[in-house]
Amino acid sequence: MNARAQIRLLPDGRRLHLQDGPIDLVVEAFGEPGEIERAYQAARARFETVLDELCGELALLRRRCTPESQWPRGAVARRMMAAVMPYAGECFITPMAAVAGAVAEEILAAMLAAATLSRAYVNDGGDIALHLGPRDKFVVGMVERPDRPSLFGTTTLTSEDTVRGIATSGWRGRSFSLGIADAVTVLADRAAAADTAATIIANAVDLPGHPAVVRIPARELAPDNDLRDLLVTQAVGQLNAAAWKCASTMPPGPMKSWWRLR
Repeated sequence: MNARAQIRLLPDGRRLHLQDGPIDLVVEAFGEPGEIERAYQAARARFETVLDELCGELALLRRRCTPESQWPRGAVARRMMAAVMPYAGECFITPMAAVAGAVAEEILAAMLAAATLSRAYVNDGGDIALHLGPRDKFVVGMVERPDRPSLFGTTTLTSEDTVRGIATSGWRGRSFSLGIADAVTVLADRAAAADTAATIIANAVDLPGHPAVVRIPARELAPDNDLRDLLVTQAVGQLNAAAWKCASTMPPGPMKSWWRLR
């Protein structure tokens, strides 16, 4: 039994909140009440083991991924590796780039194995795994202010769409970024794939050496971070239109990989 994990229904009585260390999920399932309860029981049971499994292979998951990299053993860790491996020969990437999306995928898979649901989502800090049954849909969008939730830039996902994962990355987010994008949102067939692609695209939107961009080695902010001595963005000053245009010109390698995900 994992004594650290905090698991409870939110005050609305519909959504399940699961938190263990840095993993913080909001889960919602739709369907018959008995099926929803079975799904939530499965989510609870699977969630209690996830963090310990990842910590058991953390040294491997923090290493740069190459085509020859050793594969991890755990189910979530293998989801992470599968998501980043297509980029291993093109750019610096570690399996940690896909951790949030992979955790969301794993919890959703446990729910669907235990129950029949019309719709469901697992939101891991903005990286989201989705399930849509026949003729169902989700309306998704960005939230500008969490204290006054309202969606903007919305899109509707239907069961006919291939999108089952959404992720956002950028230097203002909860993880470190090598680039200067405030936020990059990617829709893909899997949450871990979206997580990885968003990370790579956000890293690629950059202005190397620009005096308005403040960078610090990742190791100075978090000694055990997977980015180690790479410079991560801490502030972006005023940029003119020419600078933004230059920053938004994507390198061909990562963009080529991104299109393969679609």
